[in-house]
Amino acid sequence: MTPEFSGNAQAMSLVGFSAVATVTLLLCVMTGPDHDDLDEFYTGYGSLSPFRNGLAIAGDYISAATVLGTGGVIALFGYDGIVLALSTALSLMLLMFLLAEPLRNAGRFTMGDALTRRMPQGRGARIAACAVTLAALLPMMLVQLAGTGQLMAFILGFSGETLQTGCIVGVGALMISYAAIGGMKGTALIQILKIVLLLGSGLVVAALVLHRFDWNPGALFDAAAGNSGVGSAFLASGLQFTGGASPGLDMISSHLTVVLGGACLPHVTMRMYTASSARQVRRSMSWAVSGVALFVLVITVVGFGATALVGRAAIAEADPRGNTAYLLGSLAAFGPEVTAAETLLFTTVTTAIFLTVLASVAGMILACANSLAHDVFAARVQEMSPRREMTLARLSALAVGVPAILLATLVQHHSLQPLVTLSFCLGASAIAPALVYSLFWRRYTRTGLLATLIGGSLAVLLLMPGTNLVSGSPVSAFPDADFNWFPFTTTGLLSIPAGFACGWLGTVASGRAGAEEQRRQYEAVEGWILAGAARRRP
Repeated sequence: MTPEFSGNAQAMSLVGFSAVATVTLLLCVMTGPDHDDLDEFYTGYGSLSPFRNGLAIAGDYISAATVLGTGGVIALFGYDGIVLALSTALSLMLLMFLLAEPLRNAGRFTMGDALTRRMPQGRGARIAACAVTLAALLPMMLVQLAGTGQLMAFILGFSGETLQTGCIVGVGALMISYAAIGGMKGTALIQILKIVLLLGSGLVVAALVLHRFDWNPGALFDAAAGNSGVGSAFLASGLQFTGGASPGLDMISSHLTVVLGGACLPHVTMRMYTASSARQVRRSMSWAVSGVALFVLVITVVGFGATALVGRAAIAEADPRGNTAYLLGSLAAFGPEVTAAETLLFTTVTTAIFLTVLASVAGMILACANSLAHDVFAARVQEMSPRREMTLARLSALAVGVPAILLATLVQHHSLQPLVTLSFCLGASAIAPALVYSLFWRRYTRTGLLATLIGGSLAVLLLMPGTNLVSGSPVSAFPDADFNWFPFTTTGLLSIPAGFACGWLGTVASGRAGAEEQRRQYEAVEGWILAGAARRRP
């Protein structure tokens, strides 16, 4: 039976939401940059310690879609959900070991800086990088914003569409304010507050769940399998993709997309530019990976606890995608008699998730606004004043946020999983190949970069409508239609090789002279990119 939220829990959650919104907005106002200090707005001067910067990176990386979506997959599909959570952590580890230091050395403010470091006349490439940044992050923003109305309706017990839309608009306005007022430092403080609250409350809930099973993880897993309705299949691989044409290939495609795409999304990579040295970025990433690994443990215990204590059928009834599993598992961990202390803890859990939504979208809006202002508008003018560029960045936050809010109100009653998947596919198929080639391939040309960004994105956009997330199943975006011609959940199996192939073909098509010129330009900056030398300012 699905646990019910008491009136006290609902009232305290509303108070917690209001307090968090007030405090975080005040933090942004107090830490916001001056009107003419670009370094402070874009990077916060690199003033955060490795520990705090690592927490901010983990906060940006763990979005509300990760908390609710991954928790739901664990609760509904068991072993497959654990593999998804581990793929999420592996993605950040790949960023730490492969891309973090070169990104910090090559970039200044945005991903466009890193991609065009060796291409001085790369305005077209900057515009393409901005377009891919918007295309990759806008779907994720819609998911978080649309989920806000559903989440608050679920917690606070209202069902009116007008109230849900009002929640989306109100929360969206807050997020725009965070990005426009606080800049990098303000949003970093919110990310730190979010990850501390999320991990702290999650650890307590996980401990309560384990306590219900005498601190025996094996007993927890057995109870979850017994209450899943599918028996031992819950603890075996493949349950999530049962019914597909090629379950094994579908699983490989999905996890490959998460591993390559998750940590390459621009709102995560922009945090690399906030480190003041190569050593700082290494230490920051170590803390970030530790935080994400701890989160994986927490969400695994809470997700299995939700299935064991509430039941898989009840979780699916509350939400077919299982997005409420984390909340239901937290509430079920308290037992039949909920004390005042447990009500307070549940309020902390709901507030942490609310803050996760706020912080995640604020970081995404900031990444999009920075790219628009720096890569598109500022690149058109030879010498733009810092004050004017910062004003453009703040107006860009408004220009990105308002359409996102309007679109979120339109998609709030549809399945949002295709949008999450679209963001990860674009990260894996366009951004990841572009970063790898730009940072490590000497002969990579401007034509190759444009081919990677455009070709990888087009491959995703052409394949995505044919996946089973868009149509052909009861939980797809259009359950009454069936135009499913690509029998996989993600496009990664074809679009990731396509992105790398387009970059290679574009470089080959540039000719030997163009490749040799790029090789010479790369060798001129190779020391800065790979050796951790002091960052070169344009």
